[in-house]
Formats: sequence, structure tokens, C-alpha cells
Amino acid sequence: MVPRRTVSYACHVEKADVLVVGGGAVGLATAWQLTRAGVGRVLVLEKEEAVARHQTGRNSGVLHSGIYYAPGSMKAETCRIGKLAMEAFCQEEGVTYERCGKVVVATNAAELPALKRIAERAQANGVRVERIGPDRLRELEPSAHGLEALWVPDTGIADFIGVCHALVRKIHANGGDVRCRTRMDRARVTSGSVIVETNQGPIEARAVVACAGLQADRAAQILGIKSPVKIVPFRGEYHLLGDRGRKLVKNLIYPVPDPRFPFLGVHFTRRFDGSIDCGPNAVLALGREAYSRGAPDLADLLETLAYPGFLKLARRHLSYGIGEIHRSLSKTAFAKALQKLVPSVTAEALLPGPNGIRAQAVTPDGSLLSDFSIEQGPRMVCVLNAPSPAATASLEIGRIVAAKVTARLGC
Repeated sequence: MVPRRTVSYACHVEKADVLVVGGGAVGLATAWQLTRAGVGRVLVLEKEEAVARHQTGRNSGVLHSGIYYAPGSMKAETCRIGKLAMEAFCQEEGVTYERCGKVVVATNAAELPALKRIAERAQANGVRVERIGPDRLRELEPSAHGLEALWVPDTGIADFIGVCHALVRKIHANGGDVRCRTRMDRARVTSGSVIVETNQGPIEARAVVACAGLQADRAAQILGIKSPVKIVPFRGEYHLLGDRGRKLVKNLIYPVPDPRFPFLGVHFTRRFDGSIDCGPNAVLALGREAYSRGAPDLADLLETLAYPGFLKLARRHLSYGIGEIHRSLSKTAFAKALQKLVPSVTAEALLPGPNGIRAQAVTPDGSLLSDFSIEQGPRMVCVLNAPSPAATASLEIGRIVAAKVTARLGC
């Protein structure tokens, strides 16, 4: 946990060269890259009491290799480069990570064309894959079932919360600062700076970077960056396998994903602590930070439901959404989805697990923004869409964002 630093604002406006809003992996990686670039004083604001409290700290912990993303897209490029950078960073900083590999399993003939397309994308993106049959699949994952699969040896797992704490240390070592419990409320651009009003007082910076995740569109609006997209939160619910169930999964077992959606379907993930996650599904969250069904944020929910883009998305994919809700409400239905991959999993083996929320940018016509998105304004840069694999790609995203800022500042 990052200790709180108290500053008196009674008589002055605090100064910074670059202000970074958001203490997740992307924000901290950007701040670290900025301190390395020598832009002056870099200050990170995080509204929570510690860093990595939302997407970064609640994801599956997978180091993605980049097999799913359109060749030439920002996701494909930053994931491939960022994964290598993340592995090197973890090695240097003593953060737990492992290249354990994963299998993507086609359980019926209808999924084989999609599996072939994933293999082609992987090869176009420079990712090692091997098409394997049932015998090789059983060698890798004895309890998995499928007609054919892809073996992706370079996929891994990592402690992303540990990565964030290491980034905080690096930022401090380079003369920067990370301040928690500090929220950006308003901002205005002057002739030579941006004045940001926070709950702890005003801060004047030469440039502002917003890496606000679940609040990305709101941060952009505060900074005067006009974008038609809105963040729609999707809650991912996980179960854990009990002690007996753990023996059924060695590493990572994934289904062939539906190409219409950025979600990868319910899968099995071994975490670095040895636990096995099952999930996630993808249901509309009852608030941007409403991690349980019993704690809705009505203002957030009404904002989502009133957004024309969400209404068009919901109408277009009604049957898919109903299926996700069914799996959310029924552990038996959730287990049935998992049994496609590992038939011996039972509903009784599933224990309550953590929940996460994916910040997904949706356009006014109801389309899901598939690639990462970075918007710019006068003296500011906003990372508007950075869901998975952003944690894997964060060091490379941070390098790109830092380069945009230094170019604007003339550094």
C-alpha cells in the first residue's frame, strides 16, 4: 500500500510538470516512462487508498501472448512487445511470473474454422502456436476434452499487483511521486498549463495524462477531450476450484472465443499462488465499481441504460446477454459451460471467487471498440479504451503515451 502524503494547499497551488491520473498498471507504467524521459516532476493521482484496486488488481493474472488481435492493431503490437518487456521487468524487480503456456480448445467441428483463424492471426502477430490433436492435448492437460487445440507455449501468468508496487518504487526512485486518496474533480486549460482541482487541493501541471480505466470517459470529459464513446462496465464473475478440483487443471485452458465479442469465454486459469480460477462470464455491472450484485450504483446504472449505444448493443446481442445472465445466476449453468472443456468439473467443486469489472468503450452505434484508444487534447493525453490485454501491454502502452507527452512538451 502506498502511504498517504499530506500537503497543505491553503496558500499555494502545487506544481508538477506532468500529472498522471490513475494508479493502475497503465498509469503507473506511463509515469515511470515519463520519469525515465526526464520531463521533470511527475505526480500520479489515485483516488483509492492504494494502487491497482480496479482492473489491474482484479484481472485473471494472465500474461497474454497476443494470438487473438487483428494484425497491425495497437493491441497486437503492444501486447507482443509489452509482454517481453513485462517479463524482463518482473525478472529484474523480483516480481512473480511464469511462462506456463495455454491451450485453446475446439470441442466440436463447428469451432475448427475459428481455431484455424486464431492460429493464422497468431502467426501474423509473430506468436508461436502449435496445432495439436487429442493425444497431445491430453499430455498437456490430462482432464481437458477437445477435437483439436492450439498450444501457445509463451502465454504466462504474473502478479500484476506486485508489478504495480514495483513501478511505484521505480517512480519514487526517479524523483516522481504517487499520491493516493486524491481524486480529480475539475480541470481548466490556461495559456501554459492545466489547473486540476482535486479533493486535496489544486495542482498546476504542464501536461496531464489520464489513465482512468473504468472512469476513462469521465476523465476525458473533465479534461475537455470530446469523444462520443462511453465506458460500459461488464462484471466478470469467477469461481474457484476446490482442493480436489485443482488436480484437473495444470495451467491455462481456454475455449474458442466468439469472434463477435472481445470476451474470451469461461476458461480455467492457474494463478501464481496455485489457485485455479474458473470464468469469467460477462454481465452488465450494476455500476462501474459495483463488484457485487448487492451493491448497485444507481446513478451509474441509469447512465448506462440511457446511453443509446448500450441499448443498440443490448438489442443486437440479446440472446448472448441472456446466456451470460443465466450463467451468472446458476452455478449449474456455469459448470455446464466449463464441462465443455473439462467434463469432470462439477458444480459442487466450484467455490465463490473474486469479481472484476471490464471497462469497455462502446460507440454510439452500439459497437464495442475493439482496439486500444488514445485521445489527445491541448496539453493532455487520455487513454480512453484499455481493457485486456492492457496489463500485459502496460509497459509498452506507457512508453507510447510518454512519447506523446514528451513530444508535446518539446522534451
